[in-house]
Parts: sequence; C-alpha cells; structure tokens
Amino acid sequence: MPEKTNDAADEFLRGFPAMADVEIHRFAHEAMATMFGVLATGCSKQTAQQAALEAFRLVDKLELELSRFAQGSDIWRINKLTAGNWVHIGQATLDCLQLAQQVHQQTAGAFDITVGSLIKYWRDKPIDHPASADDNFQKARLCTGMNMLEINPENYAAGVKINGLQVDLGGIGKGYAVDRMVEILKDWQIDTALAYGGNSSVYALGTLADLPGWPLSLSVPDKTKTTSNKVFLKDQAFGASGLAVKGYHIIDPRTGTPVQHRHRCWSMAPTTAYADALSTAFMIMPLNEIEKFCSSHPKISALIAWPGPNGFENRGFGNLKSI
Repeated sequence: MPEKTNDAADEFLRGFPAMADVEIHRFAHEAMATMFGVLATGCSKQTAQQAALEAFRLVDKLELELSRFAQGSDIWRINKLTAGNWVHIGQATLDCLQLAQQVHQQTAGAFDITVGSLIKYWRDKPIDHPASADDNFQKARLCTGMNMLEINPENYAAGVKINGLQVDLGGIGKGYAVDRMVEILKDWQIDTALAYGGNSSVYALGTLADLPGWPLSLSVPDKTKTTSNKVFLKDQAFGASGLAVKGYHIIDPRTGTPVQHRHRCWSMAPTTAYADALSTAFMIMPLNEIEKFCSSHPKISALIAWPGPNGFENRGFGNLKSI
C-alpha cells in the first residue's frame, strides 16, 4: 500500500507549517463515503503501513455492519423491522446503539439516531418549506424517537415498537470506526499517531516531538478556510458537525426541523464516537446548555461557530475557553 495523503490530513496541520520538518508516514483509504487516514511517526514505515492496512480492513468490515445503505447490515435489518420484532446484532452495532442511548439521555434528546425518516423528508426541500402543514412531515415525526428503539444487550438484539423507525448512525459510526483504528495502532505498539475519518472524526494518540500534543487547526469550512482555533490534542478525540458541506442535513429531533442557527461545532472527548455524537448535539443545544454540559463533564470541551455581521464568530466551552 503506497503512502497517501488527502485534504483532511493537510487541513488538520495547515496552521502549523513547522510540521513539514517531522517525518510522518501517511496512509489513506476510502470508506463510509469519506476518506479515512493514519498519520504515524516514531515508528518504521513498514510498521505504520502494516498497522494502517489492518485498520482499514476493520473499517471496511464495520461499514458492512453499521451502514444503513449496506444491504443486510445490522442497521439495514433494524430499519426493515415492523413493530414488536427483533433482530440479532453484532458487538459494534450494540456499542453504537448503547452510546447513542447514553448521549440521548445526557443531552435531553438533542442527539437522536432515529431521525432517518426526517432526514429523508427534508432531503432536497427548501429550508422555508411549510412542513407543519404537510402530512408526510407528521408521519416522519411519528416514526422518530429513541424510546421506540429497544436494545437487549444480553441477547445482542435490537427491536422496534413502531413501524417505519429509521436508524441512522451517521453521527456516530465514523467516530466508532476511528476508535477501533486506534486500538489496532496501539496493538502494533504505535504510540504517536493521528487516526481520522474525513474532516469530522479525529483521534490524536500521544504527543508529537516536544509539543503538548498533535497540533490541529479547527477551521470554518468556507471558501476562505478561516482558522477558528488551533489546538493541541493528546490521547483525545475531536468530532465536528456543520452545514457547509451537506447543507441542512442536521435535524433537531425535538422539532423535526433542520438546524439553521449554527455553522460549525467541534467537541473534544475521550473517544471519537462520543465526540462525534456530542458535536451533533451541540449543533442543536442552546449555548447555556452546552456550557452547563461542559462544566459538569470536565473531559468535554466545545467550540461553536456561527456567521455574524463581521464574519464568523465563535465561543469555546470547557478547556477551550482559554485558547
């Protein structure tokens, strides 16, 4: 496997040109409709290459289990269920569903993986579409709700209470895959690496040279690529959610309507799956709720960006307050 790079890796290190002096082995692989990658240093190229190959094989396997578009996947089969029925699921799906339930509870319903019907409803519709008067919108809302999804961890099974429930792990699946990649890198005794899935799911393993961690740029993804902040990440993950690339695709499950008031959110957390889920929730939650959340969860930080009259404005919470 030849070394590869891509825009995501270059974007992370864009604000730190001095990184060009550090020998970093780079590998990339397309999966889950994005580019996954490994940046590793402090080890031989051969070791990094073998570890990256194993990590990418795992990502491909996880895509077949977690993607709602992959026929026969766990999520595809859950989405085919009728009320009262169950299907067997694997460990990866169980992990994601349990974490999704946890974050749903922690964020008072702001994070919800059952919004698949609403995402489908809003696809290609203008943001000012009068949804409240649309019967199809009301039907989509009735097919949404984490309380309608059942999980039986002992029997590795998932069930639904209503017809038409549509689970979408888009806000958590890539992060989960990155976390599993990091496990493989550790198994190969690689202790300084960056594992990522696109621009939105990143885990920084160890510290780079004499720096406090991996130096990463968090940029508002507009045409100017304005850097909002530069952070050092060590043994920690960040997740990002935003509107710039896919438009109004983030749904507030509490109203059933697309998010409009935020442009980009980043969250820092101990795992990438958790960071991904929180970044989605933070796109929806009021700023005072995000501040309260970060205050009560010391290992969580957030950066919220929105368009203002003089360009993008942002506000940090948790450890990002001082950056």
